[in-house]
Amino acid sequence: MITDLLAQIGRTVTNCLAYLGALTHLIARSAYCVFIGPFQKKPVRWRRVVSQAAEVGVRALPILSLITFFIGLILALQFAYELRKLGALSQVATAVAVTVTRELGPLITAILVIGRSGSAFAAEIGTMRVTEEIDALEVMAIEPVEFMVVPKFAAMIIMMPCLTLWANAMGIVGGGLFGVTGAGFTWGRYMNSSLDALLMHDITTGLLKSVMFGITITAVGCYEGLSTRGGAEEIGRSTTRAVVMSIFLVILVDLVFTAVFFATNQ
Repeated sequence: MITDLLAQIGRTVTNCLAYLGALTHLIARSAYCVFIGPFQKKPVRWRRVVSQAAEVGVRALPILSLITFFIGLILALQFAYELRKLGALSQVATAVAVTVTRELGPLITAILVIGRSGSAFAAEIGTMRVTEEIDALEVMAIEPVEFMVVPKFAAMIIMMPCLTLWANAMGIVGGGLFGVTGAGFTWGRYMNSSLDALLMHDITTGLLKSVMFGITITAVGCYEGLSTRGGAEEIGRSTTRAVVMSIFLVILVDLVFTAVFFATNQ
């Protein structure tokens, strides 16, 4: 009984390490193609990057704006409930701005992008794998990672910080709606209080997280797509695994970076 349990634990650990190793290898290859390849006469396909950036970023703006606006409003209501007891209702703007910028802006953006784009990456590449389009690319001497993964990788690195900045702004505006209607602020005073509360460190922390989230989402989605075998049913399973693993790894990356930032700023 104990032997079987230890064997199961060992297999699980081995599989997790192999999975992380495969993701790291895919990230390294993609980063090499983006940052070093152009200097070795292997240019990035920028038309595909722009197309992916429009899909990942521009088309996500409406739903991202709506969600983060309401998140900011909810945060303001929750903070106001407690701060009113302390007679510190004027600190609502500070609390919302710091919370959204440091944590919720990047995290909500990442989860939304996982649902929209991470799953789409897995489904698109998985379909190409099942229908043998990837094999056809290899026959034509086109490297699948350079052709399919690298444009997505570059687009996510560019667009995730942009989406995060927009999410931060909409979250602060959402909190401002309560500040103006329920806490006696004017729009000018609320925005000034929010900006005064933010340090450059708060903004750069969130942006750095967003870049790492984008890299993680791309790696997981593309890896699951490339690993797809079988028929249409397997495409669905790969897409589901991509979403679940992306959310788990994004939360894990968030934990690691938050702990590092906490330890280095004591």
